[in-house]
Amino acid sequence: MIDEHNIIETINMIKLHNLDIRTVTLALSLRDCISEDIDILCSNIYNKITKYAKNLVKYANELADDYSIPIINKRIAVTPISFIGEACKNPDYVRIAKTLDNAAKEVGVNFVGGFSALVEKGCTKGDNLLIESIPEALAQTERVCSSINLASSKAGINMDAVLKMSEIIKKSAELTKDKDGIGAAKLVVFCNVPGDNPFMAGAFCGMGEPECALNVGVSGPGVVRAAIEALPDSANMSDLANKIKEIAYKITSTGELIGRKLSAKLDIPFGVIDLSLAPTPAVGDSVAGIFQAMGLEHAGAHGTTAALAMLNDAVKKGGIMASSHVGGLSGAFIPVSEDAGMIEAAENGFLKFDKLEAMTSVCSVGLDMIAIPGDTPADTIAGIIADEMAIGMINKKTTAVRIIPAYGKKAGDKVFYGGLLGEAPIMEVNSLSSSKFVKRGGRIPAPIHSLNN
Repeated sequence: MIDEHNIIETINMIKLHNLDIRTVTLALSLRDCISEDIDILCSNIYNKITKYAKNLVKYANELADDYSIPIINKRIAVTPISFIGEACKNPDYVRIAKTLDNAAKEVGVNFVGGFSALVEKGCTKGDNLLIESIPEALAQTERVCSSINLASSKAGINMDAVLKMSEIIKKSAELTKDKDGIGAAKLVVFCNVPGDNPFMAGAFCGMGEPECALNVGVSGPGVVRAAIEALPDSANMSDLANKIKEIAYKITSTGELIGRKLSAKLDIPFGVIDLSLAPTPAVGDSVAGIFQAMGLEHAGAHGTTAALAMLNDAVKKGGIMASSHVGGLSGAFIPVSEDAGMIEAAENGFLKFDKLEAMTSVCSVGLDMIAIPGDTPADTIAGIIADEMAIGMINKKTTAVRIIPAYGKKAGDKVFYGGLLGEAPIMEVNSLSSSKFVKRGGRIPAPIHSLNN
């Protein structure tokens, strides 16, 4: 049980170290919206979202005021739209995306996720149509986010879809090049995607989820850093891990309280807490800063992967004790553009692409919000995606790629988005060709440990 009085000790965390509830995300099934008629489908989608989410922002703001705990984002995640649009006689996925966008604007949320497809074993007609529509859909909407699952530990890696998505990422960036390719910043590809993730751009309402549920994503890297910095120099690794667990428990208790209160006000089930430490570009709110507090000169130094592994594990161990249900991604994010310390490390050359890939083997997600030169070939992007999918498939963990080819820019330049998306230096990628390999197509088979039923 959560004792509300325990929340009092978090006040200094909020005031001094950027503790917040990063997101409350309403997961909403659209399966009963399906129709052969695109007009009826879009009407059903709009009406259902505006009905269920009409008070989401209002009630979240009220709770934030009542408890003096910032709730930064209010979001919606819907059933993967490839399923929802497939029954239409004349499906128009761009129109569906615009409907989602209009509904999101009406209820006041900042993002709606679920313009998605699950294609780890292959694509249906609806999957293909949705994938082809992604660049236009993201260019013509403001709040819609898209995700595609390309691989799993059970199914292997769909290399046809990997190659196709590399082209879609390029096109999404190209159509929004006047905004530094923000279309690609709203698009992520996954291995082992979770169906209850509250964080964008990968959020959608999973097929095993209820009619609706409220999922919460917590944060607090600044709080963790401050706690570690307060330890004596004599503190060993076990001391660091125990302190992280202690802080993760307190952070998660906050999320559990807010999630249960908000779900009760909305009269919908409480879903999961995502324990992930999600950084922001704000000074002092950086996962990279935690590495420095641990004793590394900067993110990217030898030892960074080990530090991240310990951080990820300790966050889960501490947070799970304060949660009734844990889900989503749960760990530590390392998005380059959204973390002031990661940005600094990349700008100074401390953190290169290969080191980032190594870190994804132990982090919460994967290669996240990384800007690369706009002339990077689609084949090379496909190789980057395939590598990341392989890490997830073999290690039975969620991995992802959210990469932004910045048209007209080269290594050393920057892209600027503002807000939580921040800014990112353009990182150099390996110039060796992956073309012949990625164009073989087919599926990379699942590993032998997938046969564990």
